[in-house]
Amino acid sequence: MAQAWKCSGLRWSAGGPVLVWDGGRRSALTWGKRVAFGVAEGGVRTCVGARGHACPARAAVSARSTGARCEECARLDRAHSVAADTIADDPRPYHVYLAWFGPGMVKVGITAEERGSARLLEQGAVCFSWLGAGPLMAARRTEELLRAALRVPDRIPYAAKRAVRAVLPEAAADRAVEVAELHGRAVALGGWPESLVREPLRVVDHVEVFGLAGLPVAVGEVGELVAGGVVSGELVAAAGPDLHLATGGGVVVLDTRLMSGWELVPAGGAELTVPVREFKEEAGVQDGLF
Repeated sequence: MAQAWKCSGLRWSAGGPVLVWDGGRRSALTWGKRVAFGVAEGGVRTCVGARGHACPARAAVSARSTGARCEECARLDRAHSVAADTIADDPRPYHVYLAWFGPGMVKVGITAEERGSARLLEQGAVCFSWLGAGPLMAARRTEELLRAALRVPDRIPYAAKRAVRAVLPEAAADRAVEVAELHGRAVALGGWPESLVREPLRVVDHVEVFGLAGLPVAVGEVGELVAGGVVSGELVAAAGPDLHLATGGGVVVLDTRLMSGWELVPAGGAELTVPVREFKEEAGVQDGLF
């Protein structure tokens, strides 16, 4: 029987995207590489635990969940989380940023300064600029100021991000327009916390990092993994947690968060046999995926 592996998720390194496996093994992903794995026959997706600890109940979790945690572990994971706004005394400095994912999709967010741009890569930001830097609560208040005064959201759904990756403006200058415009409006606002230092506009573009130039329009996305199912395709791009895989029926997007909690085994076959949600605009294209 083939050795089974458990995926800890997709990480972004200086060299590009890397799949990390329980135990520390890492698989670097490069454009043109075939990504192929199967889900163990008879397997059940189990909770990945919280904050480095295994789930005591080894609870089964939904195949469609991107968190791969049971209710109790999800609660524990968010109990000490900046994203969940449950930490007020973190002494580290934080960046406030503006991130652009496509036309009309700009968000404001914060990330620990020591993480650099890792958070932007993890979210699949096509381009971004820092807006300011300072203590956590000052960064949080600035984020709230932009939401209230300029109606800038702090979340963009992944479905919306995926829908536009293949039709982005070709020129980096065109991709930077909305971030630059919003940056100017933001720094002109009154009411900024005194402890937050405003930063000049410097737009960083990730199109080359993600491999999005010339990206074919995707025909669908993997809806879930199933026991005995196979994922197989040639990697043509990656952004955030998503892999864009070229298959016999067209490009299909795999959210790698769906891999966590399953026992995965090598697969030599070239067919994709897990459920795929077809994108409406590409109806009828992906008959060969099943």
